[in-house]
Amino acid sequence: MANGRRRRKLHLSKIYTFKCVKPSAEEDDQSQIGGPGFSRVVYCNDPDSVVVHSYANNYVKTTKYTPGTFIPKALFEQFRRVANFFFLLTGILAFTPLAPYSSGSAIVPLIFVIGVSMAKEGIEDRRRKQQDIEVNNRKVKVHQGNGYFEYRQWRHLSVGDIVKVEKDEFFPADILLLSSSYEDGICYVETMNLDGETNLKLKQALEVTSSLLVEDSNFEHFKAIIRCEDPNANLYSFVGTMDLEAQYALSPQQLLLRDSKLRNTDYVYGAVVFTGHDTKVMQNATDPPSKRSRIERKMDYVIYFMFSMLFLISFIGSIFFGISTRDDLKNGVMKRWYLRPDDSTVYFDPKRAVLASFLHFLTALMLYSYFIPISLYVSIEIGKLLQTRFINQDIHMYYEEADKPAQARTSNLNEELGQVDTILSDKTGTLTSNSMEFVKCSVAGTAYGRGITDVERAMAKRKGSPIADEMINGDDGVELVEETPHIRGFNFKDERITNGNWVNEPRSETIQKFFQLLAICHTVIPEVDEETGEVSYEAESPDEAAFVIAARELGFEFYKRTQTTVSLHMLDPLSGKKVDRLYKILNVLEFNSTRKRMSVIIQTEEGKFLLLSKGADSVMFTRLAKDGTDFEEKTREHVNEYADAGLRTLILAYRELDEEEYTEFNEKFSEARNSVSADRDTLIDQVAETVEKDLILLGATAVEDKLQTGVPECIDKLAQAGIKIWVLTGDKMETAINIGYACSLLRQEMKQIIINLETPDIKALEKSGDKEAITKASKESVVLQITQANARLASSGAGSEAYALIIDGNSLVYALEDDIKTSFLKLAVGCASVICCRSSPKQKALVTRLVKEGSKRTTLAIGDGANDVGMLQEADIGVGISGAEGMQAVMASDIAIAQFRFMERLLLVHGHWCYRRISSMICYFFYKNITFGVTMFLYEAFTSFSGEPAYNDWYLSLYNVLFTSLPPIALGVLDQDVSARFCLKFPLLYQEGIQNMLFGWRRIFIWMLNGVYSGVIIFFFCAKALGETGFNSQGKTVGFEIFGTTMYTCVVWVVNCQMALFIQHFTLIQHVLIWGSIAAWHLFLVIYGAISPTLSTTAYKVFVEALAPTPKFWIVTLFVVISALVPYFAYSAIQMRFFPMYHNMIQWIRLEGRAEDPEYAAMIRQRSIRPTTVGFTARVAARINRATKERLQNHR
Repeated sequence: MANGRRRRKLHLSKIYTFKCVKPSAEEDDQSQIGGPGFSRVVYCNDPDSVVVHSYANNYVKTTKYTPGTFIPKALFEQFRRVANFFFLLTGILAFTPLAPYSSGSAIVPLIFVIGVSMAKEGIEDRRRKQQDIEVNNRKVKVHQGNGYFEYRQWRHLSVGDIVKVEKDEFFPADILLLSSSYEDGICYVETMNLDGETNLKLKQALEVTSSLLVEDSNFEHFKAIIRCEDPNANLYSFVGTMDLEAQYALSPQQLLLRDSKLRNTDYVYGAVVFTGHDTKVMQNATDPPSKRSRIERKMDYVIYFMFSMLFLISFIGSIFFGISTRDDLKNGVMKRWYLRPDDSTVYFDPKRAVLASFLHFLTALMLYSYFIPISLYVSIEIGKLLQTRFINQDIHMYYEEADKPAQARTSNLNEELGQVDTILSDKTGTLTSNSMEFVKCSVAGTAYGRGITDVERAMAKRKGSPIADEMINGDDGVELVEETPHIRGFNFKDERITNGNWVNEPRSETIQKFFQLLAICHTVIPEVDEETGEVSYEAESPDEAAFVIAARELGFEFYKRTQTTVSLHMLDPLSGKKVDRLYKILNVLEFNSTRKRMSVIIQTEEGKFLLLSKGADSVMFTRLAKDGTDFEEKTREHVNEYADAGLRTLILAYRELDEEEYTEFNEKFSEARNSVSADRDTLIDQVAETVEKDLILLGATAVEDKLQTGVPECIDKLAQAGIKIWVLTGDKMETAINIGYACSLLRQEMKQIIINLETPDIKALEKSGDKEAITKASKESVVLQITQANARLASSGAGSEAYALIIDGNSLVYALEDDIKTSFLKLAVGCASVICCRSSPKQKALVTRLVKEGSKRTTLAIGDGANDVGMLQEADIGVGISGAEGMQAVMASDIAIAQFRFMERLLLVHGHWCYRRISSMICYFFYKNITFGVTMFLYEAFTSFSGEPAYNDWYLSLYNVLFTSLPPIALGVLDQDVSARFCLKFPLLYQEGIQNMLFGWRRIFIWMLNGVYSGVIIFFFCAKALGETGFNSQGKTVGFEIFGTTMYTCVVWVVNCQMALFIQHFTLIQHVLIWGSIAAWHLFLVIYGAISPTLSTTAYKVFVEALAPTPKFWIVTLFVVISALVPYFAYSAIQMRFFPMYHNMIQWIRLEGRAEDPEYAAMIRQRSIRPTTVGFTARVAARINRATKERLQNHR
């Protein structure tokens, strides 16, 4: 044996329906091979094949750029923004004689801003490049010929290469499994990188290759041809054939996907089928849908408005300039003699005034371009990037048990977190923990299990009944049992069953069959710890694990699996001793969403053929034998009770087969299983239907999916914030309703509107089988129910009544049709809670789209499973829960958290802060640029629109880049109107975001008017104060260089002091940046003014010699700052005192020290525009209102 290893003797080929297959006898089964979509031909172990060179290599590139494309592509991305493109045009025009300033001063700020953005893109792409290099340089053993394997880098692999992958290594490409260290060619694969699931998958090679290729030397003369499907993104399908002496059908069971890992297997051999970007994982590597926040989209409109104003004032200025130029020379009299209109160029030529006016228009566009903040985009990007770091590092959103912090996967939507109107949530794994525990069961019509679920506690509270420590489910009294250590997945307490007492029950034989079925009917893989002997289980779902653990704890221990058998260690009721039982596994009929059941066919030691089946009640009861048992009705009652208690139920049943019936079934089953046609799965299901009938009922299981910690409290806070919460789940209506009660989405006083198709007329039509009639009647029924419900809502008016809408998946099909969905949305929006039951993944996505597009409000979807991906991508914000169902939801999300309860802090704290910060940051940016632009415009008007700038060229360039750029970023990252504690204590503060109170057009225009006012005050105050009077002790008057520098100084002081007034929460960083920006301006004047006048031009020693020694300069600056800021101060004080917003109210509470006064806090909460209709706060309020009404009635 190669490398001195022995092959493991384990045979598992019959555990799945797509087991190792033999040559197919049917020619038609390969009918698709060679046709469209199935044209790939792989010559195994033949590196000289011409076909190899026509396929993609194995080099994988996930970068956005290459060294050659970075500059053009990155520039294209930057100049797609209309503002950046405008500044590019003005930068180009700056090189013409039209420019009012030097070309360098115009182009340097643009280069800086674009350079920073491109540098950010380059750094992010470099990280991706480093990851690519690491992956592409990994090594794997590849057959070099003559049975010799040596290491080769992944990137050098080709289609058809034979590779040897060893334990805990990743698969370098999509490879066809040929053999493994196990004799029958099975291997275990971990697919976490593909679907996020940590449970192991079983794969198996063809029998023919597994038996031939057992060591390295066997590959010396191995040749085979694989014909299969073309590259595609479907992870779970693979159709193909292998020509090796005969033709063999291939299935997904033989395909090992790139980026999955080999586990619990020493080594495997495989043939490379798909490489590089042809692999299925890379075919799935599509970019998520591009999402932009509402504020960002609105900001575009603000910029368009500013462009309109820019063009308008440039147009107005050019008209005035044209008129002045035309009138400059009349009858030989020169009005503006200093311009020499009698000997001027085209720019001031009275004879060509129209052309001069047009050229002035272009000059004015460049001059007034400072109305548009050039650094706005890059500043917002930097601010958002730093905000995401705060979210990621928030210790209060770190889940220590799983070692998972919050992760903001994109920074584009930070502020959107503060405007969420509706949350659409999955249930299982999102509101619940997806940690299943076996709690109760019904066997032979008797209910077992005395545990109390979270839902039962909520139900007991709802009914006002006391809650005992234990709940009686059987007929006998309760006997207290000693507490035992908690076992994960098992929370069953009933002394009638535990400790082997089941043998004393009247139906002990049925109980034995029940738990034997649980221990046998599954695909769980046992792992035995060699040191302790303890058995652990690798299961495909938490439910499966819970069943096997329950069987073990109750005396039916599953401890070993081989290719064809499972072994149990169980109690023999006759001898009373533990014995080993061996059951031969003949076939496994797998569970899927269509079948809703799983079955195994086994052969007992006595030679009996048994079909063991478990599945949903909706499909299992219809497959029971007529009059097969006398406890079917009792079992139905128990199942309904379990559903009412929020438990997930499965029905267990079995059937004995005779040998002839099994042989006939197995032939048909093998034929369907060996098929390579597109309808292979359908054929298998059809054959399975023939044997899964006339079943004998054993009972039902009930497992609890517990609510996550803090879910009711979180929902209550979100409801107080005015956020609507919808639950979209695949569970039964009864289960979903009771979970709704448990997590406070529903309460007793709520009036429920239930829409379903459980009417007698429709049931009668379903029995007749007339599909058209069923569809028509179902649609009419849904329309009628929605219409009546809307009328009911309208009649209740704006009263205090709260409604809950519950609709099932069948009804949802019709409610989402184009002609009904508007009416359905109107109904849903009018209800306090909405629960959609039995929803498919597609329906979840469609409901999300309907709410997003129909309400025009921000939607947030939250889920944890692959079935939630569509919903997460469709919503404005997708939040993934990194739970037990893998990482697919996380990989498709915008933000990932570990527990639903973290939503409270994510939205109410970070969401509110980010919304306020970004809104304030954008408003301030426009304010400071309008202030600056207005002074330039007024100076232009003062100088008859001559096109000369008021300021030195470098003053213009550095305004947005240096002297006013950093304080707004600090505002966008650090400012807090209210602390995190008060954000959580007063959730109504969040309604500022829902109503967009901080970035509405009114607020934007107020800030713009503030900028206009500040600019007017600065210009006219400076003009009047410095006018024609003496400026200093020598009596010198000011020139335009002194006037411009003084005015610029006032602008820098005003806008930075405005920031100091505006900030709600000062930190040392903000102090440094605000006062540092002012100091930087004065320092710049000193340094720049000391440079040669050929470079510093009008700034040469203007500060040191002219301004600093003159008291008038400092007095003017002081009075201008005060005059410009007094109106804002007065406006803020009046608003705070007489028209407070929510955050102002809470600031007053904090200031007056009344935060702990319940009456005062309640009075503040009553200011909420949206009434709280769900959560336990609403329940308490409803109870108080009811008591108040009763007292009033008694007084009357």
